[in-house]
Amino acid sequence: MVKSVSNITPFTLLDYPNKTACILWYAGCNMRCLYCYNPEIVFGKGKFSFPEMISFLESRKGLLDAVVFSGGECLLHKDIVEQIQTVKAMGFLVKVDTNGSKPEVLKTLIEQDLLNYVALDFKSNRESFSTITQSDLFDQFEKSLQLLLNANIPFEVRTTYHSELLAKEELHDMIDYLKYNEYTGTYYIQHFRNNVETIGQLPDSRNRLEHQLPENPNLKIMFR
Repeated sequence: MVKSVSNITPFTLLDYPNKTACILWYAGCNMRCLYCYNPEIVFGKGKFSFPEMISFLESRKGLLDAVVFSGGECLLHKDIVEQIQTVKAMGFLVKVDTNGSKPEVLKTLIEQDLLNYVALDFKSNRESFSTITQSDLFDQFEKSLQLLLNANIPFEVRTTYHSELLAKEELHDMIDYLKYNEYTGTYYIQHFRNNVETIGQLPDSRNRLEHQLPENPNLKIMFR
């Protein structure tokens, strides 16, 4: 039996806005982001099968509102659509965390009305994308963003900021990119947490941005 889930967070109030949720962490990823906090998930193998996850979720009916599919990159897994169908049929809300690299899978999930919320990682602008992610997947991210902009699904865009990887000017470009594409949701910027294990051997991030970004009346920016 295929074991694709690396770990499970049985309860969270932080990962689905205003809902109780659990997180299924899917093993494997098609990016190697230098600041990634989950190398054991990216490089590791699954420990739990999906039927095991269903057994857990059966015991959480009435206690949890939602299930978050995360990773790694959960949309890489070949049975992910069927798995999300199963969880949705159980009565749970479904949130997907994605790096945007599988727009064709995202399109299927949208067309089948299987998503209630999406968090889309905006790794960097096009110029820095391959350096930061060790991949050539910006076009796929762009397609995923357009799919979400044209769908009637709540979603957020989020970026991890490390002062040695993204210059402030690049972050300004990313903000302008979102405004140009008429994204009107909240843009979440997460400061890199120093002194944790990551994929890249990074120096400390030494710059915080709370008071260094221009006001953007058409785009709400929140720091995490």
